[in-house]
Amino acid sequence: MSTNDNPTAEQETNSTYAADQEQATAAPEEAGDNIEASEEAVKVDGELEKARMQAEENYQRMLRVQADFDNFRRRARAEKEDFAKYASLKLIEQLLPIVDNFERALSSSKENKDFDALAKGLDMTYRGIDQLLTAEGLKPIESVGQPFNPEFHQAVMQVESEDHEEGIVVEELQKGYILKDKVIRPAMVKVSM
Repeated sequence: MSTNDNPTAEQETNSTYAADQEQATAAPEEAGDNIEASEEAVKVDGELEKARMQAEENYQRMLRVQADFDNFRRRARAEKEDFAKYASLKLIEQLLPIVDNFERALSSSKENKDFDALAKGLDMTYRGIDQLLTAEGLKPIESVGQPFNPEFHQAVMQVESEDHEEGIVVEELQKGYILKDKVIRPAMVKVSM
């Protein structure tokens, strides 16, 4: 080999040695960076896993709440249907003794042909029905002698009257009724002109 070749080999050895030293000095820094990066990755993975668990827990909770709400809605609908189906139950239970009395009065009048007893039985039955309806909040509309009011009265005739002013109810043809605060049937009346 020539002398020109030796310095090149020496230079190569020196440059390789220098490169190895640089790597050796850089290796601890890179190793530190790698350790920090892996610690950070583990930390991010832990936080990600924690977030996934929280999301799954929230999802399961939402499913339970939705199921509870569906069950509540179903129960409420069934209760509403039952309430509508049996809304008149209380009134019917109160009417049954009156119906029993009415049947007794009818059968008694057929056997004895006693019309006074029949009239008395019918009167008792009517009073029982009237008491029951009054207890439920039903009131008759007072019409005769009152000024005509289209909210409470239905005029079917107008008549001339010397005893009453114009627009006064002079005769009631059919009673009207108010249930609590609502007119359920206006009174059919004759009104003075």
